[in-house]
Amino acid sequence: QVQLVESGGGLVQPGGSLRLSCAASGIIFSRYNMGWYRQAPGKQRELVAVITSGSSTTYADSVKGRFTISRDNTQNTVHLEMNSLAPEDTAVYYCNARFLRTLWGQGTQVTVSS
Repeated sequence: QVQLVESGGGLVQPGGSLRLSCAASGIIFSRYNMGWYRQAPGKQRELVAVITSGSSTTYADSVKGRFTISRDNTQNTVHLEMNSLAPEDTAVYYCNARFLRTLWGQGTQVTVSS
């Protein structure tokens, strides 16, 4: 069964950190470019970070220097380390996989609030 399952979301205070994980199953993970997107209430879904099958990374300007994407091909997982979180980072975060087709996870809520 092809599946992307996110975890690690939650409530965090401004300035805090969270680590999101996405576990993939049913795909040849190493062939896929993996990404994180987010969607805040009333806004369009936007790219946060991407890591290619060759481990090249791209970040949205708004998260550069604060977020780090990484992958573990032995565990079929992709992570998003988020530091210095701000209220504007509040959103549902979605895992994305792309190689000949596009797959999405169900999303995990991240809320940054005091």
